[in-house]
Amino acid sequence: MSKSLPYSMKDVHYDNAKFRQRSFFKVISQSLLTSNMKRECVSCSTGKFLGLLLIFGLACLMLTHANSTHSVSDELAKGIRTNEEHKVVTDVGIRFKKLWRRAPRLPPRLSPDEKVSYTGKPIEPNVEAKWKAKQQNVKETFTHAWSGYKKFAMGYDELMPVSQRGVDGLGGLGATVVDALDTAMIMGLDEVVSDAGSWVESHLLERISQKGQVNLFETTIRVLGGLLSAYHLSGGDQGVTSAHKGPKPTIYLEIAKNLADRLLSAFTSSPTVVPFSDVVLRDSSAHPAPDGLSSTSEVSTLQLEFNYLSAISGDPKYSTAAMKVLAHLKTLPKVEGLVPIYISPHSGEFSGENIRLGSRGDSYYEYLIKVWLQLRTIQGGNFTYLYQMYEEAMKGVRHLLVKKSKPNQLVFVGELPYGPKGSFSPKMDHLVCFLPGTLALGATKGVTKEKAMRDNLFTFEDLENLKLAEDLAKTCFEMYSVTSTGLAPEIAYFHTEEYFEAGLDGGNKSSEYVNDIIIKRADRHNLLRPETVESLFVLYRITQDQKYREWGWQIFESFEKYTKVDSGGYTSLDDVTTLPPQRRDKMETFFLGETLKYLYLLFGDSSVIPLDKFVFNTEAHPLPIKVGIHKEA
Repeated sequence: MSKSLPYSMKDVHYDNAKFRQRSFFKVISQSLLTSNMKRECVSCSTGKFLGLLLIFGLACLMLTHANSTHSVSDELAKGIRTNEEHKVVTDVGIRFKKLWRRAPRLPPRLSPDEKVSYTGKPIEPNVEAKWKAKQQNVKETFTHAWSGYKKFAMGYDELMPVSQRGVDGLGGLGATVVDALDTAMIMGLDEVVSDAGSWVESHLLERISQKGQVNLFETTIRVLGGLLSAYHLSGGDQGVTSAHKGPKPTIYLEIAKNLADRLLSAFTSSPTVVPFSDVVLRDSSAHPAPDGLSSTSEVSTLQLEFNYLSAISGDPKYSTAAMKVLAHLKTLPKVEGLVPIYISPHSGEFSGENIRLGSRGDSYYEYLIKVWLQLRTIQGGNFTYLYQMYEEAMKGVRHLLVKKSKPNQLVFVGELPYGPKGSFSPKMDHLVCFLPGTLALGATKGVTKEKAMRDNLFTFEDLENLKLAEDLAKTCFEMYSVTSTGLAPEIAYFHTEEYFEAGLDGGNKSSEYVNDIIIKRADRHNLLRPETVESLFVLYRITQDQKYREWGWQIFESFEKYTKVDSGGYTSLDDVTTLPPQRRDKMETFFLGETLKYLYLLFGDSSVIPLDKFVFNTEAHPLPIKVGIHKEA
């Protein structure tokens, strides 16, 4: 465990003390005592004469000041008895001391036009008003996206905006409705909240009881997570007290419990604590995936939701089942904290050697720190093992997966498809762009960088992780700016000493990094993903650096320009490197549930859903950090 840094903000203030101005009296006296002036001046008659003249002049100045002060005191003290005259003498002495105290030196003052922020950019007088207007733009985008969904696909999982119809790709539970609900609450869109809430109240419970197979992970993060967040934001659990329209909070809670009871069959049906991947809702049964394996990220990305449900329902069964998975993963062998992307629910062991922070691996690392943040205040629970697992894993990332591109040294996170003894792949999924936000959150635990420095909360590892977070956020943004559309591909490769392919750039020849980032033809699609803007949101909240807002705005403008469908909704794209881009005809639920939510919060007030009071699940559903009922698994 690292020790705290051997300095704090107190030391910074101490360093600043060396620039404090000394008084005129100190300058003269120290010069007389320490310089050659002492020896030379007293050795000649001229020097003695000048010294006496100086002393005489100072004495005259003192007497003059004392007399003027005394005369003023006399005027003010008419009628005061003689026995109080000694107070005037004392006052003269105090004023005499003040004569030699130099007025404090003020820092240079710049005109409004000259003022600059710490990022080097001019400070705009109405900067928050500017971002408030941009936040309104995001709200309008959400309204347009919802209008298309409501018009053409209400009750379906997803909208196909170009063909103007709905499609069920997530089990038929109306995933877009539930995913978008808390975003609408945060934005204050009461009409959307009313529409979505009424649909949930009227139809979701019936859907849950009648539908067939769903994926445990996707249903938990999108539907269960959405219901739990809506419960809190609508006033449940002494949450946000607002005048939102829609059902009472208890409606969301009861539906969440019904769904979770059925999802628990994935745990109870498995021969180990590792759950099966798929659940049949109508008969509460579960089975493994066709290959018999579960994704590591999927079995370890259920705990935030199940923990919070136990806390608000009073029933520990949900948390107990989910936390046993993490306790078990703690015991398994790892590669410097890094884990393979598959695990067997039959043996409880990892399968294969493929290590990556992209698909099937990503949110394992995300939930280590987030679940620890959620549970660390619980009395009687010992969850430090989660933080230790996270810390070890981030050291492994820095040692084994972080490289720099050529020729411009972009920091990226690659993969080990054949384990630590195999070759390194300079491949980075857009999904990996969750990592900058997670690193920043882990470094400060949700408070601002300024507060963490002031309170001496950083360890050396925290500072390393925060620096890596900022470097990776830069890379993730450049994955957008390097393309013709200003939108990132699903997967990028990076030019290294060992790997380069010509003719596969992003299309934006003016980009400084056009030769650093390689985009293969099969990877050029964009699904409206949230990971980069998620990290920009977290980094802005923690560092208060305006550049993250500026980057987010550029990304938002590209979404507006190239993915908007006039009849309603936004669409994914087939190729971000060509203009005009071909449309793919799909609006993923996470565009409303995550991407637009993070952009809205990025441009808004940092007091809304503060990071030290809430933890976002991997689908951007905020859950309050509170003392729960779960004890250590």
